[in-house]
Amino acid sequence: MAQSKKITNDLRVVIIGAGMAGILSAIKLREAGYTDFIIYEKANRVGGTWRENTYPGIACDVPAHLYTYSFEPNPNWSQTFAPGDEIEAYFEGVAHKYGVMESIRFGEEIKSCEFADGRWHLLTAKGERDTADILIAATGVLHHPNIPDIPGLDTFAGARFHSARWDHTVPLEGKRVGVIGTGSTAIQITSALAAKVGKFELFQRTAQWIMPIENAHYSEAERASFTRDPKLMASLRDQLHEMMIGGIANAVIKADSPEMHMIEKACLDNLENGVKDPGLREKLRPNYRAACKRLIFSTDFYDAIQHPNAELVTEAIEAVEPKGIRTKDGRLHDLDVLVLATGFAADRFVRPARVIGRDGIDLDTVWADRPFAYLSISVPNFPNFFMLNGPNGPVGNFSLIQIAEFQLGYIMQLLDQIRAGTCQQISASLAATEKFDEARISAGKGSIWSTGCKSWYLDKHGVPASWPWAYSRFAEVMATPELDAYDLVS
Repeated sequence: MAQSKKITNDLRVVIIGAGMAGILSAIKLREAGYTDFIIYEKANRVGGTWRENTYPGIACDVPAHLYTYSFEPNPNWSQTFAPGDEIEAYFEGVAHKYGVMESIRFGEEIKSCEFADGRWHLLTAKGERDTADILIAATGVLHHPNIPDIPGLDTFAGARFHSARWDHTVPLEGKRVGVIGTGSTAIQITSALAAKVGKFELFQRTAQWIMPIENAHYSEAERASFTRDPKLMASLRDQLHEMMIGGIANAVIKADSPEMHMIEKACLDNLENGVKDPGLREKLRPNYRAACKRLIFSTDFYDAIQHPNAELVTEAIEAVEPKGIRTKDGRLHDLDVLVLATGFAADRFVRPARVIGRDGIDLDTVWADRPFAYLSISVPNFPNFFMLNGPNGPVGNFSLIQIAEFQLGYIMQLLDQIRAGTCQQISASLAATEKFDEARISAGKGSIWSTGCKSWYLDKHGVPASWPWAYSRFAEVMATPELDAYDLVS
């Protein structure tokens, strides 16, 4: 008679990062009966990107009622696209409510993770060591600031900082403020500061298409109604889901879809009707299709950049000098404050931590050409190592909370195989990963991201690095793992 497999609850799980995905992981692990887990967080607070980004005007570009854990709805969001401080407070509140804080080691940055003798061996920046059966990288995507290589940048005599390291001790009233960059962050900063400082200059290398989605404020009565009747909030969430998924997320994967053309028309009409001066309008007109770069939602950017205090500078930057920025036309733009809204190194993921897999294989070596993972979750020859919002995931105008919940549900089913004794190690097979990557690259050619622009959605070969299929397909794939795509080691 065959012996039954032993179910074990004593697997040790280490989670890297106490942002949105790390908090989620801890909650769901405990809910599933795991008791031996810990979160290592490099900072002294939870919140991830919402802890680090505190620049004026910061808000999420996904509607707040979608950017919310499904099991913890929030009736008190103040507006459609919630400001950053509300989002950070939400995550802190959830972490306290579900007892996550007691499982976090703050101020402990993971420096290396090595798989040896069937377990992960971890080393922190403080020299502390730990071991784990399971390693979950909840390290996020946009958290390593990208510092541009501009001659003389370090010579600037005023206050200088990256937008993700905003120095709130620097006074701005009456100051001459320069912002380099025109991504979502720079657009939000422009809207927040153009009318409030002495002089505001936005240094634009590439114009952006602006989608005019209204950021409606919820009244006290509406928020009270959401609290009394959760069905109202659920209905709103469904409406927002349809708007974002049906109207935007699924549109961008088909460059010539009717929905994509509707988005382009809305962006074009916004530019034509929103900018009065013909010269400025042409400077703000992108030379690529809308949504080739990540769509930016704003109803007030064009008003802000047309404010008497504001100037759009399109002349290329020659160098930074002690007094300001010298552009290639020879003009010196005198500044008191210089902000680098120059984005992030989007290809880092769990790095700079060194991750060593089976037989000494280094993740940096494996990812030397470009980061990749099977379904953005698992890398061949890195057993029991799982990523949330890893390479090639659906980052294109989706709610990353929804994506992380799908991914974690999938990962938990893989852990069930280990927990039940079916295997001790599990990682994606090379064959399945290569097949997935081939299909992903092929599908990406039909997306709006492949129509001719430079963006952080593209890898160094110009191939879209995001999920190129519909949201519904992602949900379907995440429902149940295909174990044939994995190497199971007993």
